[in-house]
Amino acid sequence: MDFSLSDKSAYWLGLSGYDMVTAKAMQKTGRYLYVGFMCHQVIEKALKAVIAQNCAEGEIPPKIHHLLKLADRAKLFEKMTSEQQALLKN
Repeated sequence: MDFSLSDKSAYWLGLSGYDMVTAKAMQKTGRYLYVGFMCHQVIEKALKAVIAQNCAEGEIPPKIHHLLKLADRAKLFEKMTSEQQALLKN
């Protein structure tokens, strides 16, 4: 199976990876509020990468931060465990 990321998807995954490095740095310094914030950013941007991979040419992921709506838009919510779904619902 040949799978390659679109430029749009690679862009969002790159941002997500950068945010993960930042979250780890914040954790090492005990800045736990920011760890939580950055982890939200990691998930948000990873979901937008999936959306970008599947959207039409010229279309961009929605400019929202709601993880549940993004997971639904990415068609991943139904594939998540009940624990993951509950986390996004809260």
